Amino acid sequence: MKRQLGIDIGGTFTDFVEVSEAGIRTWKRLSTPAAPQESVLAGVKSAAGHERVVHGSTIATNALLERKGPRTFLVVTGGFKDLLEIRRQTRPELYALEPRRNPHVVRRGDVIPVQERLDHEGHAVVELTEDEVARVADAAVEAGAEAVAICLLHSYVNADHEQRIAAALRERGVPTCASHEVLPEYREYERGSTTAVNAFLQQAVGEYLSGLEAELPGLRIMHSGGGLSAANEAAERPVTMILSGPAGGVLGARATAAQSGIDRVIAFDMGGTSTDVALCDGDVSLRSSTEVDGMAIQAPLVDIETVGAGGGSIARIDPGGALQVGPASAGADPGPACYGLGELPTVSDANLVLGRLWPEQALGGALLPDTGRARAAIETLGDAESMAAAIVQVANTNMARAIRRVSLERGHDPAEFTLVAFGGAGPLHACEVAADVGIGRVLIPPTPGVLSALGMLTAPEAVERSQAVLVPLDPAAADTLDATARTLEDQARAAFRAEGFVEERIAWSADMRYQGQAHELRVPLEEPAVPGAAAAFHAAHWQRYGFSAEERTVELVTLRARIEAAAPGIPIAAEQDSAFEALEGASAAGRVIHRAALADGRTVTGPCVVVQDDATTWIPDGWSGRQDAAQNLLLEPST
Repeated sequence: MKRQLGIDIGGTFTDFVEVSEAGIRTWKRLSTPAAPQESVLAGVKSAAGHERVVHGSTIATNALLERKGPRTFLVVTGGFKDLLEIRRQTRPELYALEPRRNPHVVRRGDVIPVQERLDHEGHAVVELTEDEVARVADAAVEAGAEAVAICLLHSYVNADHEQRIAAALRERGVPTCASHEVLPEYREYERGSTTAVNAFLQQAVGEYLSGLEAELPGLRIMHSGGGLSAANEAAERPVTMILSGPAGGVLGARATAAQSGIDRVIAFDMGGTSTDVALCDGDVSLRSSTEVDGMAIQAPLVDIETVGAGGGSIARIDPGGALQVGPASAGADPGPACYGLGELPTVSDANLVLGRLWPEQALGGALLPDTGRARAAIETLGDAESMAAAIVQVANTNMARAIRRVSLERGHDPAEFTLVAFGGAGPLHACEVAADVGIGRVLIPPTPGVLSALGMLTAPEAVERSQAVLVPLDPAAADTLDATARTLEDQARAAFRAEGFVEERIAWSADMRYQGQAHELRVPLEEPAVPGAAAAFHAAHWQRYGFSAEERTVELVTLRARIEAAAPGIPIAAEQDSAFEALEGASAAGRVIHRAALADGRTVTGPCVVVQDDATTWIPDGWSGRQDAAQNLLLEPST
């Protein structure tokens, strides 16, 4: 087996998982938000000589949230100058009399309109002249553009105008992204927003990845769609990295549950800053769009719901006297009060005060929690024990709401699924959250605190390409659909083979809707054929919305081709450290036992705190569990 390393940067810790013939080794380092590569390179120094390194990073998300990037201009068809300002006219706060949105990455004055126009079939209504191309390029250079995004009307049908403007800008040395290269899909705002974000992120992500690749040759990057790509591909399309870390966690949850013969799972990843939740009914579910800080992102994404509840989420009393937990987080610096630097009360501090974190167990295997400091922080809100219990309850309620969004609100009964809890804080809250939403079984992986990094090592090499089609699914559409499918397949295979990989399979999907609807569903397809696509859409619509209308015409909006290599065979279970088998103790919450003491399959009943280097599991009263042959800890209500 190759010696492999998975690296995941979180809001509080950077996680490392090494897989080799000797087994699995894990470790953590505090993240360095100001310079994330520092924690990565410092952690890698403790293990060198890997044949394969896979990395999921928050660099793209952080740069976007903080608006740290080059001055980015947008080139649009004349008359669409306010494309990114108008957006979709949806109100983020329905009852706000003066609603405000965070600004996009492109300032309102940094938009250059172009005198050109294509119709919906790609025919020129207003021709683009060479003088106009030169004017646009000169205007961008003279204005000091450091990056340019181009989004012209209907360029997904005919890219000629975008290609000519992009060529002129690149000749002048201006980094440029054109929408037909980034997202050749329908809808101007989503296409323009995604292209602008991609242009904005290229510099920061490119510099970060090139620096890492110099130290880690052959570095592979986890992208939001659950696959891997080369560092240069990720640098060209940084918008695909927005959810790279959480995507690895979902893959890890599915793989570890499969070891116990479980294929219907809800992944519950609670870290230091946020909680990510995803439902897998066999396969990992994908979607085609998301929104980050009010900006539309159209890219292949593992279908994840995120809520601002993590171990570092700050508790406070709002002006109305109500307790609020999150979304603001203490992060890695200064971190929760119990880390020794911060002073604000957090979820981790509440768990420590309640005895659910054991003060003798080092956090992340390196940092002993400070109970006195945690108690002092909680007491700024009221009585330590009662406020700590309230903080945990509010956090649990927020996370339960996210689980309902991915299950009940999408036609799934959560009682039919197993909650796979991971992340540094997930196992602390899993049983109570599961009980809240009606889930009767919780699975804690062998290495829950670093499962996202381990899950990345199970990801296949993958490339996805898409193309707007916009045809009703009737017999007359067969030729158009077939021609588009052949073109997409060729594009995806060319991009895949350029990275030196051999394909294992091609997977098709499409964004479809009933004609007249304003929204689409992403639906997996056996093949890109008219009858099969329509039937798949009716079934998906029934699952999501509880009805289908088979008498209505189905419209295929976007076709997608995904090429994948064979997934690497990575062992999920880690050997338990026998040095801790005799460890037992007590905390304010109940008995304390080390995870290794459960290796013989004996049953443990709550209340009980189960400790290990990378996470702590809280088993409340009325719950019990045992470790199975795959070394997964399975917890169920005992009454």
